[in-house]
Amino acid sequence: MKAYEVIVIGGGPAGLAAALAAHRAGSRVLIIEREERLGGILKQCIHDGFGLVRFGEKLSGPEYAERFIDEVLELGINFLTTSFVTELKKDGGGFCVSVVNRDGVTDYQAGALVLATGCRERTARQVLIHGTRPAGIFTAGTAQHFTNLLGQLPTKRCVILGSGDIGLIMARRLTLEGAEVLGVYEAKPTPSGLTRNLVQCLEDFDIPLYLSHTVTRVFGEERLTAVEVAQVDEQMKPVPGTARMIECDGLILSVGLIPENEVAGQLGVPMDRASKGPVCDNRFMTQVPGVFSCGNALHVNDLVDYVSESGELAGRYAAAYAVGKADDSDSGVCLGFSADESFLYLVPQQLRYQDRDKKAVLYFRSRKVLKNAVFTMSIGGKVVYTRKYSQLKPPEMERLEIDFGKYPIQRGGQLRFEIKEVMG
Repeated sequence: MKAYEVIVIGGGPAGLAAALAAHRAGSRVLIIEREERLGGILKQCIHDGFGLVRFGEKLSGPEYAERFIDEVLELGINFLTTSFVTELKKDGGGFCVSVVNRDGVTDYQAGALVLATGCRERTARQVLIHGTRPAGIFTAGTAQHFTNLLGQLPTKRCVILGSGDIGLIMARRLTLEGAEVLGVYEAKPTPSGLTRNLVQCLEDFDIPLYLSHTVTRVFGEERLTAVEVAQVDEQMKPVPGTARMIECDGLILSVGLIPENEVAGQLGVPMDRASKGPVCDNRFMTQVPGVFSCGNALHVNDLVDYVSESGELAGRYAAAYAVGKADDSDSGVCLGFSADESFLYLVPQQLRYQDRDKKAVLYFRSRKVLKNAVFTMSIGGKVVYTRKYSQLKPPEMERLEIDFGKYPIQRGGQLRFEIKEVMG
């Protein structure tokens, strides 16, 4: 059995950053990637806007990924492509990872695991669209793959359901390639994508956005011929009498992403219902010791820069855990983070007691649009930290670094976080 200190599952931006950080910390590292090439979803994201936070310049997805891939190759970090993890199990003080590829089935041993498996798109059936199963219905990522990697235009006249960022970007991309985008329909009363994408992808190309509307039915046998759209009420239910037919040959779905954590389930890693990823502490370690999570497998990020950041942190701590250099005094003691209902989610969910004197990075989203908002942290009912925001929006994730060493955190305590709107 081949042994490594750290095995990273997933070779996208989070996994690459984790592997590099673990290698720099002195660990022997293996990356396992199911696709033919490293880079993850970035390989097909030919638009720019990546790397503004990390590199201070606009890069396309492939350019951003290549900077990490080049470093992996230069440092000689081991990686497997077209390889699938079929089983994860605890093995003594470490883990056994079973992998299948062209060479057959091979078992690898690891002192620590980093789960960087990314996320997947919701499908038409997952959002309960009725009708037949004709060709012409694509997730936004699939349409992007056809257009950018295969050079095939998947539709000539389409409707886009959902105003997520990939859907907005594909509205522009398909328009540039000559397709007619009849409109973007969003069930929520507010858009789901970043403001910059709403402006650059819809407004600049005069593509209409219909809020509080959804696709209720599709028509066609071999190929999509039309969709039915309707206005929805506050409970997301179609409003009677508002349905209308739109003739089209394509329906592009941008209806949300789900962190992909099936392999984590094999180890019994507890999940957070809000973030859809593992419950983790400030080291990005899950509640299964030695298993770390990062990137979109932990929670869906807006910016790849933060995906890489969480990967680096997870990789660094995984390396320390694998070689026994982590400070594990009181290892079982974690302080819980309690977030009120104003948060859509808050990650991480715990602070290790021995790290109470260190800085930690928090990522969060508000549940609804808030103006003149104040983020507060309380200990024992007393507010000890505040941060003001002119506006918070669910589509825009916030990153916050807090120096917990400044506050009187006691063993067994609980930190409570709230977001409130204030007047003036």
